[in-house]
Amino acid sequence: MTLQLEELTIDELRSHPAWAVLKQAASSFQLLQAQDGSVQEPADKPRADALVDTVLEAIGELAPLFPHDAEYLERVCEDLAAWQASGFEVPDFLDSLVAFQPQLNRVDRLRHLVVFPMYTQNGSTNRHLEAVLIEVAWPEFVAELEAGAYSNPMFLPVRFIDFTPGYESNSAVLFPESVAVRETPTFSWGAIFADREAARFRRVLREAARVTSLDLPADAADFLDDQHLTEETFVMWDLIHDRTHMRGDLPFDPFMIKQRMPFFLYTLEELRCDLTAFGEAVKIEKDKDASPEARRHAKLVQYAVIFDRIFRFAMTGPRVRNYDGLGGQLLFAWMHQHRVLHWTDTKLTIDWENVAEVVVALGQGIEELYWRSIDRPKIAHWLAAYELISSTVTPHPASTWAKGPEALPLAGPPRGLTDLVLDDEFPYSMFYEALEKKMRPVIESTAGITGETDAPRDSTGDAP
Repeated sequence: MTLQLEELTIDELRSHPAWAVLKQAASSFQLLQAQDGSVQEPADKPRADALVDTVLEAIGELAPLFPHDAEYLERVCEDLAAWQASGFEVPDFLDSLVAFQPQLNRVDRLRHLVVFPMYTQNGSTNRHLEAVLIEVAWPEFVAELEAGAYSNPMFLPVRFIDFTPGYESNSAVLFPESVAVRETPTFSWGAIFADREAARFRRVLREAARVTSLDLPADAADFLDDQHLTEETFVMWDLIHDRTHMRGDLPFDPFMIKQRMPFFLYTLEELRCDLTAFGEAVKIEKDKDASPEARRHAKLVQYAVIFDRIFRFAMTGPRVRNYDGLGGQLLFAWMHQHRVLHWTDTKLTIDWENVAEVVVALGQGIEELYWRSIDRPKIAHWLAAYELISSTVTPHPASTWAKGPEALPLAGPPRGLTDLVLDDEFPYSMFYEALEKKMRPVIESTAGITGETDAPRDSTGDAP
């Protein structure tokens, strides 16, 4: 008799024989795929046929465990069969993607089986057949916030249960934009893996606090021992961050999609959204009408934004147009120059009584830049953005941009300006150069991490 969804623990679902077969078949199929997702070698197609037959059979066996996804799982099997019939040309999973609407069932611990040919953002640029088991992370206090002033119907926070090799990476998102389709649909959801965000944050914070001799406030120290608490904090942060991309006084296209711009503009957009989340968390913490859970987590969001930005963001990834890295450097330097962060006697200290006002002020500076941009030409906006950053973070001595407008080809096309931005336009300070060497092994160790890494399990195999 097939177990029903509610009868399965996390460990039982992860070890389900049909999932093991599906995971292995999809992983093997990836080895046959070209970058665009097709199978191009004629000699590989019989093997591809057999593997997809196995995937279809495994999905059929698992489908009864996910009755809320019945239409999607039926459509994905149809798309797999059509792909198979085409001889594995460039995949098209539009019909199944449109049928998958997980944002309509934001119920804590509700589980989904997701199978698509896709690339994993921040992971691989190859469109591979990936399979992932996830569960929704939807705390009650977050549901209350989303139902009130922080509406975000597309936001879907999730946790990993298990996955194919594409997610053995730093990727912490599952976005419909990454799925192979014949035409672009209207996107209605975006999933963020709160457990991965929380687990890598905790590992990096633990090491950074040790290396810098930083004494964590008592409530922030709770992060180090409580994966579940940290996950909930990240869900709240992401809820507000995600909705901010399309709110406020913005340049016409805040996402700058398909536009070639200097990478530091992406720095400001991502930092703006994080600092908006920080500022709103300050308000919620002081709001006597907010629930105790919301107020508690609002304080934790403030810690998380600061620590994740100045430690993990600043030192993760290569130094080639690393806009998130620059955002972490900017926040650190801003706090230091406004004297709420101190590196004295080889010890890092933070003036927590005054830090909120200083961090909010940086967010207000970016908001002012955006407000002014509506009345500015594109190049003038770029120059103003560069001035905002370079007034706090020192550019590379060889930078043409740092020499001012007189050194730039302002009369030519904007592309010429972008080409003059150095890959590492804002290098590490001496502080970060030394800290990164000490932190590199720990930061690199977080690739592929999940909430399972540190979270204890209860007797049912589920997270407490």
